[in-house]
Amino acid sequence: MSTDFTGLRRGAPLGDPRLDLCDLYVFPSPKDPGRTALILTANPKADAMHPDAVYRIAIDNDGDLRNDIAFNFVFTEPFGDRTAPRQKVDVRLGLQAEARVDAAAGSEIFGGLDVSFDDEPHLWRSRSGSFSFFAGARADASFANANVIAMAIELPTDYLGAAPDVRIWGRASVVRDGTWVHADRAGHPWVSGFFPDDEQLAEFNAGEPNRDQGRWMGHLIELMVETGGYTRAEAIDAITAEGTLPDVLTYNPRKPAAYPNGRTLTDDVADYRARFLTNGRTPLTDVAPRQDFLPDFPYLCAPH
Repeated sequence: MSTDFTGLRRGAPLGDPRLDLCDLYVFPSPKDPGRTALILTANPKADAMHPDAVYRIAIDNDGDLRNDIAFNFVFTEPFGDRTAPRQKVDVRLGLQAEARVDAAAGSEIFGGLDVSFDDEPHLWRSRSGSFSFFAGARADASFANANVIAMAIELPTDYLGAAPDVRIWGRASVVRDGTWVHADRAGHPWVSGFFPDDEQLAEFNAGEPNRDQGRWMGHLIELMVETGGYTRAEAIDAITAEGTLPDVLTYNPRKPAAYPNGRTLTDDVADYRARFLTNGRTPLTDVAPRQDFLPDFPYLCAPH
């Protein structure tokens, strides 16, 4: 469900909806402020995920914009009834060098778990009790009557190593002709609207956060001058204030969670992004997030 700031969908990465990352959320548990939820959503068809892909939530906790922690999600081939296929998922935790390889490296913290495709979510907790995990179809938090596949981890906030903050982003990569291809990224919401054509968007999706400012700062400034009448200095100030580039969510757990400090399920990012690009002139009042979320992990509602 890649979207631009008008709310229109863009084509799926590599023409495959299974590789389409929709949203990334980072917020404290409403039941336990000492825990943090990380939720990556994908695949607006909300069916089986790509079995040759690695879906990743990456965390940088030392400021170099390289993965220090990576939660890697790998799905099996679908099996069972063709009208109601099943699928399983493994979760591997990569640290430092293991977090920076394209494949799903690291220790297996969950293995062979059922993906939920019905209303009742299958919830899992690691043997140590540190990590809670869910993967399956859920109602999209940003769009009414839409479903997505959610990959959700809840963990002790101290595990993030925030000093005082961390940078978090999502990635979908797939093997094509024996080579890893970075198909999509997720950081700040509604970023696909920054790019006028699919070629530029594909280049951006294949890139790394530590190169974002050098490659895309001039492009974003020009866009903001055109769409919002910003001066160059005003555009730079707005980008700096939000932390738009690099395209990662910055999260300081010692501050209230609300975009752009992390992102909660109820943050009205459509309105935020429209105002950002148009210098406050164009709110989007007809695209509002849901409010009827579950009180417990994984928080997202059952699929429609």
